[in-house]
Amino acid sequence: MTAQSHSGPGQGDHGRTAPTGQSPWVAGGATFAGVLLLLNGILAVLQGIAAIAEDDVYARIGSYVYEINLTGWGWILLILGVIAACAGAGILHGASWARAVGIALASLSLVAQFLFLPYQPVWSVIMMALDVFVIWALATYRPENARY
Repeated sequence: MTAQSHSGPGQGDHGRTAPTGQSPWVAGGATFAGVLLLLNGILAVLQGIAAIAEDDVYARIGSYVYEINLTGWGWILLILGVIAACAGAGILHGASWARAVGIALASLSLVAQFLFLPYQPVWSVIMMALDVFVIWALATYRPENARY
């Protein structure tokens, strides 16, 4: 056997580009976004259950323009969380529908976390940053077998 003298795309370039022409960061980012979406969904379900169970679980910080009953927020978070967990699992399994659903859910989650700021400000800001990352990662990812 003889060794090839020329490296193909994605070989010998120290991981700068993948064979598909996209950065390995993008492919890894999409996987990470799927994991984040799955975990974000599970945590939103738990957050929603806590808000539904008892209205005094979360301390309110001052007055806020967007005031909604915590039980209502609990149901919103519970429903979004279940759908987000399903979409995250779909992304990890390579389902084609999951990418668009993931972007839509991360966008809804970003808005919901903004509105949840008076109850858990630090948590909401962290979750909003993660939602922005999920949107970016899923929007830039192009699977090898997809046609556009």
